[in-house]
Amino acid sequence: MPEGHTIHRLADDHRARFVGGPVRVTSPQGKFADSAALLDGTPLTTADAHGKHLFLGFEDTGWVHIHLGLFGKLGFGSATPAPPPPTDTVRLRLVNDDHYADLRGPTTCALITDGEKQAIHDRLGPDPLRPDAAPDKAWQRISRSRTTIAALLMDQKVVAGVGNVYRAEVLFRHGIDPYRAGKDLTRREWDAIWADLAVLMREGVRNNRIDTVRPEHMPEAMGRPPRVDDHGGEVYVYRRANLPCHICGGEIRTADLAARNLFWCPPCQS
Repeated sequence: MPEGHTIHRLADDHRARFVGGPVRVTSPQGKFADSAALLDGTPLTTADAHGKHLFLGFEDTGWVHIHLGLFGKLGFGSATPAPPPPTDTVRLRLVNDDHYADLRGPTTCALITDGEKQAIHDRLGPDPLRPDAAPDKAWQRISRSRTTIAALLMDQKVVAGVGNVYRAEVLFRHGIDPYRAGKDLTRREWDAIWADLAVLMREGVRNNRIDTVRPEHMPEAMGRPPRVDDHGGEVYVYRRANLPCHICGGEIRTADLAARNLFWCPPCQS
């Protein structure tokens, strides 16, 4: 499932390509056809993201709420001289004179009202990439919880947008045992984690990939081969089970936690 930086990048991409003029809206698959007919020819006025939720705002009509889930894909292409014919798997297609965007396989694609959009924001935790984020709201839940900090970081009601990669990497970067209870975290530790997430995720939006390794630990600085993985970026522990830690040389471990694979280095995160 895409992490929050990907969704914010998609919001930026929609603003750059479609905001400011009318958009042709169709649903080749048919599952969004009634709503697409209401939106067709309406200007796209804005795009918004909160955690793993994308919102496309159409003038006087409402918001298209998109959650990609595990299998959703959203891609862009050139509409000049003409966009390619859509396949019958495309749930939603947006087209203007220059660009098209195709959405396939999302968990959610629905036309919602302002009130329904606000209800989604209200149930989500603060998003480190949003200017209105309130880290105190997350801290209030974390500081009272006996749940592990690793599980809390993945709970979208606590912190929105953090996925398995950022969870594993930020805990390593701050030397925190992923099994430590939230209530045993100090406020200073939480503030450092939040600030680091904001920086790392902004870099993720900018570069369209996750890199979490500090300059002094990059391959060229350490004389080690670069990472080869579909994920792409340089990381400390994510998907590095049984490999040596870049810092201490100990073995990276993995375990199941909250239905996701957790990765950590016991010596560095004791």
